[in-house]
Amino acid sequence: MAAAGPQGALDAPLLPHLRRDFVALRADQTVAETLEHLRKQNLGERVVYFYVVDADSRLVGVLPTRRLLMSAADVRIESIMQPRVISLPQSATLLLACEFFVMHRLLAFPVVDDEGRLIGIVDVNLFTDEVFDLSERQASDDVFQLIGVRLAQSRSPSAWAGFRRRFPWLLCNVIGGLVCALLAARHEAFLNSVIILALFIPVVLALAESVSMQSMTLTLQAMHHRRIDWAFLGRTVTVEALTATLLGTAAGSLVGLAALVWRSAGLAAAAIGSTILLSIITACLLGVALPVAVRAVRADPKIASGPIVLALADVATLLVYFSLAARLLR
Repeated sequence: MAAAGPQGALDAPLLPHLRRDFVALRADQTVAETLEHLRKQNLGERVVYFYVVDADSRLVGVLPTRRLLMSAADVRIESIMQPRVISLPQSATLLLACEFFVMHRLLAFPVVDDEGRLIGIVDVNLFTDEVFDLSERQASDDVFQLIGVRLAQSRSPSAWAGFRRRFPWLLCNVIGGLVCALLAARHEAFLNSVIILALFIPVVLALAESVSMQSMTLTLQAMHHRRIDWAFLGRTVTVEALTATLLGTAAGSLVGLAALVWRSAGLAAAAIGSTILLSIITACLLGVALPVAVRAVRADPKIASGPIVLALADVATLLVYFSLAARLLR
């Protein structure tokens, strides 16, 4: 079977490239019956996974070879199979299949029709250089999508088309900036009385934005290869919160020390350092939560999260900055 060709060829339907020489296992059979059935088949050398179907040929599970061989003879297949199967629809393109291999790192995928019936197998041998090219292109896509621009769209020669795609995301930053300006105006009298707080606003915002983008980038990379569930979210939030605490403590101490040396204002320096710590933790958690939330509503987490996270990080940072500083210094 020939590998897919250039990028244009990857838009071709996957259906003509399926392997039809698969052996489907019945969920209602025992291990002994299944092994006897397999001995009568010409399996060849390309069997990677055994897929399990019901009486109507609908895909219901996948069975690792080791589990099949190590199970008792009278055990039914449905009791040892894994019911969760990642499958491709028959309408899939070669590009979608290629992306599945990059994201899920499996050696083969079953392909099902609209009724969920198993109709073929696609294995990684279908792709050679395309898989590695896509992996590199995916990393490049992430960089552009974090700033609200798809890589493929960035090649468009039309200035108006570029404006229509990019301005809605730029609008997030405009709105975030206006909200920040309103917050600063609300605390104008307080800032006039403690000028040092106004001087350090750019530093606080820059630190929060940097940490939120770092957290979001790491979360997006993890989402490429993992199923998003509560265990993943809890583990990611815990690690990022601890990391943010360390980063915030270090950055807050340095900036607070600089404020103390520069203006000899001990209480203001402590307020600046404390707010940097809390704002970095807040921004870090936003960088984790936003991509996951966007994915939960089945939108593209990469192109939607970048501008939104930056805008929300700015607003949240100034809320923390002004509120805590006001409590400490008044």
